Amino acid sequence: MRVVYTVLLYLLTPFVLLRLLWRSRELAGYRQRIGERFGLVPRPPQPIAVWVHAVSVGESLAALPLIRALIERHGPGRVLVTTTTPTGSARVCAALGDRIVHVYAPYDLPDVVARFLGRMRPQRVVVMETELWPNLFRALARRRIPLIIANARLSPRSFRGYGRVRGFTASTLADCTRIAAQSEADAQRFRALGAPAERISALGNIKFDQAVPEAQIAAGQALRGRLGAQRPVWIAASTHEGEEDAALAAHRLLLQSRPDALLILVPRHPQRFDAVARLVEKSGLSCTRRSAMDTAHPSRLAPHVLLGDSMGEMFMYFAAADLAFVGGSLVPVGGHNVLEPAQLGKPVLFGQHMHNFVAARDLLLEAGGGLQIDAAGLAAVLRSLLADTARREAMGSAARAAVAANRGACDRLLALIEAA
Repeated sequence: MRVVYTVLLYLLTPFVLLRLLWRSRELAGYRQRIGERFGLVPRPPQPIAVWVHAVSVGESLAALPLIRALIERHGPGRVLVTTTTPTGSARVCAALGDRIVHVYAPYDLPDVVARFLGRMRPQRVVVMETELWPNLFRALARRRIPLIIANARLSPRSFRGYGRVRGFTASTLADCTRIAAQSEADAQRFRALGAPAERISALGNIKFDQAVPEAQIAAGQALRGRLGAQRPVWIAASTHEGEEDAALAAHRLLLQSRPDALLILVPRHPQRFDAVARLVEKSGLSCTRRSAMDTAHPSRLAPHVLLGDSMGEMFMYFAAADLAFVGGSLVPVGGHNVLEPAQLGKPVLFGQHMHNFVAARDLLLEAGGGLQIDAAGLAAVLRSLLADTARREAMGSAARAAVAANRGACDRLLALIEAA
């Protein structure tokens, strides 16, 4: 099976490159530094103590507390962080700067992996969440480099997919030194796929340990002052195609009873900012873009919609809102990080598609800090919550307390990594 997998990867490589070029039409970063994806990276000036791989923006942000702890332990320049997207790369570099070594992750081709490992020579490797790379994992095992899957999760959908090639999956998981699962349910799914039971631990979700950036909270409070302290404000965060339509439709209904209401709309992907701006304009609602706020006259500042067309300011947007809807959940993406608004004490709304955040969803629902809604019911829930300050505050307090009660996974994970 491994041979078939590898041959298919080599055959698909030209199409992968074409896809990078195609995506670079909207985000130029996809056609830059392509050599890094083939292991063409410079040798680091210091030995790499730990290589941390985080694919997406969300995983990169979740890994920040762990990465900072590893830097404190091993020193600047000794932690390698890889991502696969330009957006993730930008966020990692903005947050950590020259304290880390950063490149794109290598493709899972045997010669590429060998070249990359030969140049980087990491002493340990940490792969975040559910990224299973058979050739990389086998190369690490052969070199006796400890490999930890950290903050590991398996949604029921992913579990079914990996189950179709259970033998191959079990072989890949056998190359892992340790698997630190987010929950016991995730741990059980890894065991069912054939991972060695003695190597699996349920340590919790390190997203509970994400630090609140105080500068962004202050910026959010200042933003709320500019937008209007007394007006009702809600945020639709990390939205995908189709969810902006739902948010705008709900906001138009909300405006019928609360004409001063404001929607902060923050698309998940920066390449969609312009398209979403056109969508808002087409809806008939007035809009101010975050990028234009410094030049906007106060009287023309976001009468209906503030479009969050910036990166790295999500906590600011959450801090400026009374309640939050988190996207990727009205469409079958699997949801995004509902813990960020929760830890700020905001009531959290999300849709039916939360298979990537099942434990966090269940926690907030059980605590009374979140509500699961559908597109048709969004406007009614907004109207009810924005009219009931006491209920909002109770939900926000419950959400914050639920996050606080589940902290500590980062310290447990750090101890497991150092012991590997």
